[in-house]
Amino acid sequence: MQNFIKSKLQTSIDLKTKVMNDVTLISTVEKVAKQIVACYQNGNKVLWCGNGGSAADSQHLAAELSGRFYYDRAPLFSEALHVNTSYITAVANDYSYDEIYARLVRAMCKKGDILIGLSTSGNSGNVIKAFEACHELGVYYCWFYRRNRW
Repeated sequence: MQNFIKSKLQTSIDLKTKVMNDVTLISTVEKVAKQIVACYQNGNKVLWCGNGGSAADSQHLAAELSGRFYYDRAPLFSEALHVNTSYITAVANDYSYDEIYARLVRAMCKKGDILIGLSTSGNSGNVIKAFEACHELGVYYCWFYRRNRW
């Protein structure tokens, strides 16, 4: 059992080392971070979307921005789009599951806002449609998904 635990810890260390040494990924994260700072400086908001575990990660990250995080500060407007289950089930039923985020983007976003999509596969239909809505509105969007290169 200890060998199993150690192997899982080593896998985590190896992945973090690869991420840390991935110049493209680090550059992308830096670019997105600067975009988020500018977004907040201009009085805009950051929204998140994803499915399953990516939805949970989205909700956690939104909470870090709107909550306290490292130090006491004014709250920043950040929300995960999936948190209203009545809305999600109604829109999925009346339209389709692929429409759930796009409709919220059209209702909630304005130019200068940011939508961050998280996905394991990189091909979630509802996230793709949300980005299409962002494009129509001039909303900045970015997508983080797991690539099989790790």
